[in-house]
Amino acid sequence: MDTLEFNGQTYQVDAEGFLLDYTQWDANWVEMVRIKEDLDEITEDHEEVLRLLRAYHQERGLPPRVRDMTAVTGFKLKYIYELFPSGPGKGACRMAGLPKPEGCA
Repeated sequence: MDTLEFNGQTYQVDAEGFLLDYTQWDANWVEMVRIKEDLDEITEDHEEVLRLLRAYHQERGLPPRVRDMTAVTGFKLKYIYELFPSGPGKGACRMAGLPKPEGCA
């Protein structure tokens, strides 16, 4: 278990930087991941993906598999990669405060 600190907040993360406690997720976390992902801004589409991923996780207790992410979000996989250049699992799920999806390299 590792600890990340940003803007006075402390987060418990796994070795790959995914939140260990889903309830620690907040706007500060999103901003920290945005900076690490080298994104200029968080758009409405980013926020929509984050909302949908979190809702999926709350409903099912696990993050969506990468191949299911397009069905959940309604966005094409190529567009999700444009929004989250490090990928739907590493980028989108990490930013949403979810665990690493099954099958994510």
